[in-house]
Amino acid sequence: MNNSLTQMLMNYAPLIVLFVLGWFFGARHERQHLARLRVAEQELSHIIVSSERFYVPKLAADTKGQLVLGSVVIAQDYFKMVIARILSIFGKNLTTYETLLDRARREALVRMRTEAQAQGYNHIYGLRLEVSNINQLGSMVEAIAYGTAVLSTENSTKASTDASITMPTKTSINTSKI
Repeated sequence: MNNSLTQMLMNYAPLIVLFVLGWFFGARHERQHLARLRVAEQELSHIIVSSERFYVPKLAADTKGQLVLGSVVIAQDYFKMVIARILSIFGKNLTTYETLLDRARREALVRMRTEAQAQGYNHIYGLRLEVSNINQLGSMVEAIAYGTAVLSTENSTKASTDASITMPTKTSINTSKI
């Protein structure tokens, strides 16, 4: 009996060790990525982002809108994929995929804002976000954020310190194009 237990431990020990290492390094990488995102969002919070389609901010003289794009592909670690499979059997909320999607969307927004800043723009409107699966397992997602970047003269009091997306008021929406 003792021999069979020892044999079983020897057979499954590499799998268990790899599983624990995957969990440890995956969680560590996710924490580091979220910390980098928080810093980048704070640094780019001066760039105002609006999801209003027909909203046009007060533009600086001789400025034209330009498409800016942020794209990212993020993969899920295998530990979280196993946990998600187990939770899906019981019909539970798949929080492991929620964090994956949240990281992907935030990274795409940061990359879009970075592109706008590199080109000298301070306002993005008409923001659109798209997220899609890369493979059938759902372990990799691609997030794309795009919008129209302009140089605005508005000094918005709505620019948030937590780098969230700001929405213009209803009175500032240009309704002549609707």
